[in-house]
Amino acid sequence: MATVLERMEDDLKLKGYADGTVDHYLSCARMFLGQLKVAPTKVRAPQVRRYALKLRKKRSPATVKMHIAAIRFLYRVTLRRPKVVETLYFPKVPRKLPDILAAEEVDRLLAAVEQPKYRAILMTAYGTGMRVTEACRVLTTDIDSQRGVIHIRQGKRNRDRYVMLSPVLLTALREYWKAYRPTPPVLFPGKEPGTFVSAAAVREALRRAREKAGVAKRVTPHSLRHAFATHLLEDGADIRTIQVLLGHGSIRSTALYTQVSTRHIAKTKSPIERLHQGGTPNR
Repeated sequence: MATVLERMEDDLKLKGYADGTVDHYLSCARMFLGQLKVAPTKVRAPQVRRYALKLRKKRSPATVKMHIAAIRFLYRVTLRRPKVVETLYFPKVPRKLPDILAAEEVDRLLAAVEQPKYRAILMTAYGTGMRVTEACRVLTTDIDSQRGVIHIRQGKRNRDRYVMLSPVLLTALREYWKAYRPTPPVLFPGKEPGTFVSAAAVREALRRAREKAGVAKRVTPHSLRHAFATHLLEDGADIRTIQVLLGHGSIRSTALYTQVSTRHIAKTKSPIERLHQGGTPNR
């Protein structure tokens, strides 16, 4: 089993999957392989389907989707037996709109972060729309104060992009730099020299800040990314620009924010307004 997982890990990395996705896929594959009573190369489609049906009874649709994606990769790519999973289908995952933090709530959260390093990371996440892993891995050489941009290198799907560097964020980063003097080029170091701070540590700092600030909404570092996009939309930025800043591969992903921006929705005129033009509508 270890050999199969090692090969799968190599395949995932060769295809450019993100580290987090690699870990999730391997965990799902390990769970699947662990319950087999035969070698994975002797498994047939009915066995895989029965396993998927058991998962559906115990796990959420999103979790089942991750497990199925891992098993499909295992058999399609690593074991090269695609027929085993050709009738293994993804479940429908209910799409829920995220809670969006108001600007005042973001301000309270950032003010409640106790350690300046984590405050600087979370300000970077909100001020640029970066994913938390991207914010943790910013290098000093990525910050271009002359042009007013930050270069994100090898983000999701191994894509580079630029995001804005606002004067407020630049001032905050300079204050952090003067106070802590991290060893270049790592801007936000971890516990060991030359390493980056972990996303888990940032999440924990934000959790404590949420409790301290008394924010009732569910808050994660990704909530700041949602807030960034929604607040940009409400301030008049076009959806294509927001797509580029977020690093979305499809405009469909970015279009979500037109659904969660209540201000944007409220400013849109209903066609019923046309019936009211020129006086009271006919009854």
